[in-house]
Amino acid sequence: MTSIPENQPGLLRDFSAEDSLRRLAELASEFGAQQIASSASKVAQRVSEGRFYVACVGQFKRGKSTLINALVGLSVLPSGVVPVTAIPTIIRFGEWLAARVCFQNEVWTDIPVRNVEDYVAEEKNPENAKGVVGVEIFAPSPLLETGMCLVDTPGLGSVHAGNTEATRAFVPHIDAAILVIGADPPISGDELELVEAIGREIQEIIFVLNKSDRITESDRAAAHSFARRVIETRLKRETPAIFEVSALQHLEGRGEERDWPKFRGTLEQLMRNSGSSLVRRSAERALRRTAVQLACVIDEERAALERPIEESERRIAELRELSRNAEQSLNELGFLFAAEQQRLSKSLEGRRNLFLNDADSASRKEFESALRCVTTRSGPRLRREAMHAAQEIARAQIAPWLAEEEKHAEERYAQIAQRFINLANGFLQRIRATGVPGLGTLPGALDSELGFRTRSRFYFHQLERLAAPASPFQSFTDVLLGTFGARGVIVAGARELLKQLLKANSTRVQNDVDDRVLESRRRLEGEIRQALIDVSATADRALTHATEIRAAGNPAVEMALGRLDAVKLEVMGLGRISAQRRGWI
Repeated sequence: MTSIPENQPGLLRDFSAEDSLRRLAELASEFGAQQIASSASKVAQRVSEGRFYVACVGQFKRGKSTLINALVGLSVLPSGVVPVTAIPTIIRFGEWLAARVCFQNEVWTDIPVRNVEDYVAEEKNPENAKGVVGVEIFAPSPLLETGMCLVDTPGLGSVHAGNTEATRAFVPHIDAAILVIGADPPISGDELELVEAIGREIQEIIFVLNKSDRITESDRAAAHSFARRVIETRLKRETPAIFEVSALQHLEGRGEERDWPKFRGTLEQLMRNSGSSLVRRSAERALRRTAVQLACVIDEERAALERPIEESERRIAELRELSRNAEQSLNELGFLFAAEQQRLSKSLEGRRNLFLNDADSASRKEFESALRCVTTRSGPRLRREAMHAAQEIARAQIAPWLAEEEKHAEERYAQIAQRFINLANGFLQRIRATGVPGLGTLPGALDSELGFRTRSRFYFHQLERLAAPASPFQSFTDVLLGTFGARGVIVAGARELLKQLLKANSTRVQNDVDDRVLESRRRLEGEIRQALIDVSATADRALTHATEIRAAGNPAVEMALGRLDAVKLEVMGLGRISAQRRGWI
């Protein structure tokens, strides 16, 4: 079996943060909060080794795995024509090539690097059916030598919903990110949502336009401009360079370098100048997160000791009954909600048809007016200007209609969600009445005017393949048509493009709104279900501990209460969080 190099060179260290994390992990274990303890221990370990995570994120099939292979200089990650990565995979420095996998028992097992695909590829481990919780690949790459770890994440937006959730769940562990975008679409709604979530925690995000060898210069420019505009709008800060590269060409040693040297140089600069601060900030985020989670556990432990055992048993029984009722009611209401969704979808389809009828007439008039301003005799130039006019007119029609449809659908969504929201608020009120502390994950009440819980993923599709000449022969034909004054053929093509743009983008608007209704409902249900599960588990653990302590008599109870107070103060200090700010004292 391959031996894994355990002691990697860690030039970037923060021992006080490491000690604090290990102490929090120790305290969490004492209270039976093993998940909290495990997470804190893992962060402490990489802080001690000076390792920081640079995650490669983006929509599926952007070429993230190939990009990491090119950076490392070795094909250590599988890549293919279908969604490949099923779970986050960490590539870190090693004196020799090796790999290991960890399952839910938290035990690492050495595997040959050639077998990594069996655990990380969607085809061989669909939706992570094998229960893999971690895969690490060790590679002798100079880029990784001083603590940088590259993380290959599952692609967003594939048919495998679990892959997207796996990437989102990894966000708290990201210290810097490489967002890999493309040209079609240049950037998706999922990617923007993820960037926003990452941007709330970290500043270091590097943007890469991959597969740039497969698109035309005009496509690259359009994708570059669009991505920069929407990213800056979402992050509310200036976007640095977007590097245009072809990871596959670089890996295979062929083609143009494009921005590859600048991209790699930026990573190397990050490693040299920001590595230590990234490790420190990672530790600080983990300390705050762990302290807050552990404080909620301590609150429940104290409450369980202070009230009669019978009351705790009654509360837990009530919580379990509430959870069962909530699950049954949510399932029953789900069928009604689904029927309402179908009616809303049909309504949106009817509204789309009305829009197309109105937009077709108005856009044709605008197009004919725009054509009168085009006087060129050049066929290729006529095509460019006519196609550009078609795109701009269609965009001008679609943008306000999207806003109108969003408003209409959100109002309808609030109406059909009303019964669901009333039911959820009833559960929330009854759960809070049980007096269980640590309900920060639950809203006090769901707003009856609650809107969508997901952002729009719509982007305007320009149909570039129709707008540009399809071949050198077409370009030659355009020259001839311009020479002989045969504008009609080119103009007819532009009119057809305008029609297709309206049709394609109105369908995208309808699908976008449909998807947001469905996803908003799913997220709301999921958050309530998970909160019920978490609250019940915390209460169960606290009651078990309280029962054991009470059996030893009142002195043991008083001693335990005193220790809980002392431990909570220690947790607040370790987490470096103001007690007043958190409302703990």
